Amino acid sequence: MEENKMEQKERLEQQIRFIVETDKVKNIFRQTYLADGKRKENDAEHSWHLALMAVLLKEHMDEEVDVARVMTMVLIHDLVEIDAGDTYAYDEAGAATKREREVKAADRIFGMLPEDQGKYFRMLWEEFEAYESADAKYAHLLDNFQPILLNDASGGKSWAEHGVYRSQPCKRNERIPDTSKIVWEKMNEIFDRNVQAGNLKADQEA
Repeated sequence: MEENKMEQKERLEQQIRFIVETDKVKNIFRQTYLADGKRKENDAEHSWHLALMAVLLKEHMDEEVDVARVMTMVLIHDLVEIDAGDTYAYDEAGAATKREREVKAADRIFGMLPEDQGKYFRMLWEEFEAYESADAKYAHLLDNFQPILLNDASGGKSWAEHGVYRSQPCKRNERIPDTSKIVWEKMNEIFDRNVQAGNLKADQEA
């Protein structure tokens, strides 16, 4: 009995260390502005927004998904950026080392948890990265759709600052039609509107 209590206390201590460590994700700022355009969002805000979207948009998916798994996936998918930093979607140089940096971060951060929970989170993170299961496809759709919505709401502020071409978000989202045709249609509507407004550069090879 005493041994079980000691194990329980140690699990709690590991979980608390992880909780405190992941508070750092609030200091990882992305390139996307908030809808009001006043400042850039941080990873914690982004992940919360995706979890909310996971509940709301399930009905638009072409395959059945497990919302609880997807919510967990999107809440943890950017924790590796505590060590690896945020890699901008169109940063080719950063993308070249992204996987190596993030795997090392995943080893450390998920390794802080009790073994069973650490393995589960790591498995979900790898599933997200693989982009193969229905849950991972939905999580990616959310991860990509949210910044598009915020860019649109903020007058394309981040797109304009980085000189993004319409072809770039189109290429980045080329797998979305297989996940949700209606969301893909909405994405293209947003791209077209922002090209017309001058926020996205006219469609051409970037």
